[in-house]
Amino acid sequence: MNIDRELALGMFTRMVTIRRFEETAIDLFKRGMVKGAVHPYVGQEASAVGVCMALREGDLIAGTHRSHGHNLARGADPKRVLAEIKGKEDGYCKGRGGSMHVAAFDVGSLGALAIVGAGIPIAVGAALGFKMQGRASVAVPFFGDGAANTGNFHESLNLAAIWKLPVVFVLENNRYAVSTSVDYATKVDDLSVRAVAYGMPGQRVDGNDVLKVYEAAAHAVERARQGEGPTLLVTETYRIEGHYAGEPQVYRQRSEVEQWRGRLRDPILRFRDCCLRELGIAESELSSIEAEVDLEMKEAVRFAQESPQPDPVTAMEYIFA
Repeated sequence: MNIDRELALGMFTRMVTIRRFEETAIDLFKRGMVKGAVHPYVGQEASAVGVCMALREGDLIAGTHRSHGHNLARGADPKRVLAEIKGKEDGYCKGRGGSMHVAAFDVGSLGALAIVGAGIPIAVGAALGFKMQGRASVAVPFFGDGAANTGNFHESLNLAAIWKLPVVFVLENNRYAVSTSVDYATKVDDLSVRAVAYGMPGQRVDGNDVLKVYEAAAHAVERARQGEGPTLLVTETYRIEGHYAGEPQVYRQRSEVEQWRGRLRDPILRFRDCCLRELGIAESELSSIEAEVDLEMKEAVRFAQESPQPDPVTAMEYIFA
């Protein structure tokens, strides 16, 4: 596909930002500097970036417990995301949400949700709101293969289909629901065929190819924006790190993981090669972006470290009943 230079550089920057951010968060966790768990998005960067680059201001996303990447792909500030992970006052949710509940409303992120599949009906609700208000906006819930076997998935697709809501359902098949292989838990190999049951288009793409994800997402988003209803987009990807940082990963072979780390499968290495060989972008430009992102991560750590702890007096604030 034809892609302009600015868009390509933007994609590369966001993918590298997500990777470096997650590596930073893992390092902080292993050094005991993060309370709670960290669920890395390493290996799935092309899925979030390809989809979010197809969105515009006013569109909304909903995430999962593994949503640092989704928020950053949508344009969230790494400093505030890291501060939130560390439970600090300058975090997006003033330290109340932590790693699994980052919500960045200023960039159109309804938030990460720790309950499997919980973001799917929330995004459908947002899409219903768009339709009732006559807004040409689109809602995008991200969710994994495990969530595709929940009631939330089936009820949400059905409702969105019969009401022709502007939703693009993005199923990120990273092969494992915690430690359960998708091959064990699901009979069909191509999860996009489930769209047929709800009378909507379903498409399966290489989720580690950011350009293919972008192309498919752009088409589905435009279709939704024109009032033609929802689409189920399945991005076939892989979670390189464990379900959470420090997990023993006894359910898969190390050789399997190393295959996905290789140059032919890693989404960032693949797109880097594409930029050099097919898009005419110089090595020096890509290296400069990587160096800038490294500096940005150092600044994010400093910002998060220096951010104050929430005042215990405010513990009952921001609670609604």
